[in-house]
Amino acid sequence: MAEWAPKRFWQNAGVATTEGGWTITLDGRGVKTPAKTALVVPTQALAEAIAAEWQAQEDKVDPATMPFTRTANSALDKVAVQHGEVADMLAAYGDSDLLCYRADGPEGLVQRQIEAWNPLLDWAETALGARLEPRVGVIHAPQDSTALARLSAQVHALDPFGLAAFHDLVSLSGSLVLGFAVAEAHLRAEDAWLRSRIDETWQEEQWGEDEEASALAAYKKGEFLHAARFFALTR
Repeated sequence: MAEWAPKRFWQNAGVATTEGGWTITLDGRGVKTPAKTALVVPTQALAEAIAAEWQAQEDKVDPATMPFTRTANSALDKVAVQHGEVADMLAAYGDSDLLCYRADGPEGLVQRQIEAWNPLLDWAETALGARLEPRVGVIHAPQDSTALARLSAQVHALDPFGLAAFHDLVSLSGSLVLGFAVAEAHLRAEDAWLRSRIDETWQEEQWGEDEEASALAAYKKGEFLHAARFFALTR
């Protein structure tokens, strides 16, 4: 049986200023989230991106084609009501950041990690005030508590919309530093994604591509790039 999908009932999707930011309108009426919260976003650019998704719908609404709407809904219905918990979860990545756990061989992989990841740890020390130290192997070794506290404060400072996008930047890459590098426009999202995939790329070069793994990676990459675009539009 085909899943039920709501039919398009509006002629024109637009944006309008409102208290607290910008809202998306359908024939002049404001859109609400699934939890019945008014869909109000912080910037005109983000509102216009969401409105464009609604305007592009045809006879039936397809949520799969509305990623900006989906992330905005998540920001309001989920992140805003548990901001501290989400921020704590993401800040915890700093103590086990992907960029800090290095291979002990082969030499080619070791060098790739050094060249791609060391400059980012240096950047984080300067730009974020937090020095994270690399270590060899996968056994956890705690990072400096002062550095982690500084990173945590910066995660907590994000508004619900920024935090919703930041969630995917960090969780999909496995790196708090990479998330910040994209959010702060230090790295392009494409470059950050490639740097998060150094180990997987090395394995593919040695053993060949696995179609299922590649399909999953392509999906995650799409979500990562969307998160970067969404974050930029919140600024």
